Amino acid sequence: MKRRLLAIAALAAVGWSWISVADDVKVLDFTPEELRKISQHGPWPQPWTNDPSNRVSGNRIAVDFGEQLFFEPKLSTSGKLSCGTCHVPERDWSDGLKRGEGMQTVDRNTPNLVNVRYHRWFGWDGAADSLWFQSIRPILNDKELAATPAHVAQLVRKDAELACHYKRTFGKSPAEVKDDEALLVDVGKALAAFQETIVGARTPFDEFRDALERGDRAAAARYSLSAQRGLKIFIGKGNCSTCHTGPRFTNGEFHSTGIPYFIDKTRVDPGRYEGVKQVKESKFNLLGIYNDDPAHSTATATQHVELAERNFGEFKTPSLRNAALTGPYMHNGQLGTLREVVRYYSELNVDRLHADGEQLLKPLKLSAQEVDDLIVFVESITDFRTNWKRSTGGEPSCK
Repeated sequence: MKRRLLAIAALAAVGWSWISVADDVKVLDFTPEELRKISQHGPWPQPWTNDPSNRVSGNRIAVDFGEQLFFEPKLSTSGKLSCGTCHVPERDWSDGLKRGEGMQTVDRNTPNLVNVRYHRWFGWDGAADSLWFQSIRPILNDKELAATPAHVAQLVRKDAELACHYKRTFGKSPAEVKDDEALLVDVGKALAAFQETIVGARTPFDEFRDALERGDRAAAARYSLSAQRGLKIFIGKGNCSTCHTGPRFTNGEFHSTGIPYFIDKTRVDPGRYEGVKQVKESKFNLLGIYNDDPAHSTATATQHVELAERNFGEFKTPSLRNAALTGPYMHNGQLGTLREVVRYYSELNVDRLHADGEQLLKPLKLSAQEVDDLIVFVESITDFRTNWKRSTGGEPSCK
């Protein structure tokens, strides 16, 4: 990585002199520092290895079982709701609603699942520290599927198809698993194995970024000038890349953005403050008995995260990959369109930020043209498809 960045700096200084605003060249003049920042948003896709805390991570049979569970309404107590009710593939694995609708209206916007396998913390508040833990939470949440470990265990044991797929995945019949909670955890791990396969494809920005890195003038010129201007704002005046950083366009951390955390007139959403409490206290966290990795190699963050007053009302920075498809936006779905989001940051009311505040945030005061260009850039990191396709014939029968 260090050698590549040094090479980029050298090319920026001497080898990329062709990047200018000449009449016949459709690539803007990026400074060496801008080129360095652009390079940091790739390459894409990122390398990935199996999750050591989940013994069926990356297992094809587990992926099939997880897909079946993901769209299984009998997981809910009503028999009408599934994970796929809110995470709809055709809506980029979200639901298009201001707030999710399960057994009741939930308190937050439904995040999409594209690239979820790369996360460190899960949910708007980071109350889960693994994807399989996060997969268990909506099953047990009274406002979502409202199930219990006993309900899930009984379903998997008594449904012949599910029982057969469980045995194929975990090597034993669910009837042999007497502990309902342990069986629930296995369901969460199969669900996680499936969700790991939902990965965003390459985008126009990725093609542009790679073209710059290899000095390919013709390829870079295919990227629209409006998107290039928006990119300049993103990494420059807008300072957006401070939080929306790296190949995933997020630092995965938690911030106050001034969006109100009142759920209604009588309730507030504590955000990360409550999330830290929940992840530390849960029996499903990576420090607990259900972690399949004896070394607990991925549990360091959980071990050291500490509750702080400033966490109140902070929410996770979402990835901007495929953001053009996932409105409405913010943790409570308050902003309906990308234009509303850009205007919100352009006219930011800093008085709404925490007193010890997000010092990086300040009103951007963007012109109408700059607003348009920034939107075009965000749209350019959208692939309008994902590297997942639901099987058309259903799962192979186990009966």
